[in-house]
Amino acid sequence: MPEGHTIHRLAADHHERFAGRPVRVSSPQGKFSDSAALLDGRVLTGVDAHGKHLFLGFEGSAWVHIHLGLFGKLGFGTVPAPPPTDTVRLRLLNDSHHADLRGPTTCALITGPEKRAIHDRLGPDPLRADEDGERAWLRIARSRVTVAALLMDQKVVAGVGNVYRAEVLFRHGIDPYRAGKDLTRAEWDAIWADLGVLMREGVRNNRIDTVRPEHLPEAMGRPPRVDDHGGEVYVYRRARQACHICGTEIRTADLAARNLFWCPACQPSAAGR
Repeated sequence: MPEGHTIHRLAADHHERFAGRPVRVSSPQGKFSDSAALLDGRVLTGVDAHGKHLFLGFEGSAWVHIHLGLFGKLGFGTVPAPPPTDTVRLRLLNDSHHADLRGPTTCALITGPEKRAIHDRLGPDPLRADEDGERAWLRIARSRVTVAALLMDQKVVAGVGNVYRAEVLFRHGIDPYRAGKDLTRAEWDAIWADLGVLMREGVRNNRIDTVRPEHLPEAMGRPPRVDDHGGEVYVYRRARQACHICGTEIRTADLAARNLFWCPACQPSAAGR
C-alpha cells in the first residue's frame, strides 16, 4: 500500500496538470459513471491529501475521495490519450494531460462535510502544514499498545506505513515493542520531526530513502541496495542481513498482520528480546 508521501506527490501532480481548468471526467469501467457524468466539464478547483487519502475538488463543492488501498494505481500521460482499458475506474482529461485510476479501494463522490468527517477520524499527518504531533502524543502517551503498532494506526498518525515505521524507530534507537506510554515526550517529538523530514524527502524524490549520508553505500564502501521498493534503508526488508551500523543480524517478526524489521542491538529492549 502506498505510504503518505506517495499520496502527497499524487496531489501535487494533479494540481500541476489539472487545477484551474475544466476537466473531462469519465469512468470507462463504469463503476463511477454516474458521478463522472456530474463532474464532467467542471473546473478542478483544488487537491488535498491526508495520510493515505487523496481528494480532488471540483467547482460546486464536490470532492472525489480516492484511497488506493493495496492494488490501486494512478498513472499520468500527455494527449492524445490512448483508448482506456475497461479497468480504468476514473479518467481525467484536458487539452494537455490525462490521468487514469485503476483498482482503488475507494473512488467516491463526496460533499465538503463528508470530506471533513474523513479528516476528523484520521490522526495528524506529518506532511500537512496545519498539523503537529500533539494529537498523536496525547494518544500515544497513555497507550499500552506497542509504538510500532501505534505508528501504523491511521487514527493515531496518518500516512505512516511499514517502511517509515521501521526506519524511523531504527533511526531513534527505539525498541518497536516498547509501549507507547513508555516513550518520553522528547523521543516522540524527535520521531515526529524526523517523519516530516523523511516524508518530505519522499515527496521530492518519489521514493523512500532513510539512510544518513555517512551510511550511504559510497560512504561505507558497500554495494547499493537492490530492491523494487527503491531507496536506501536501514532495516526494512533486510531480515537476516547485517546492520549497517553494528553488524548485528536484522530481525523480523509479524506484528499487527505486517512484517516488522528491527536491529536488536541498535534498538535494545529492556526485556532483552
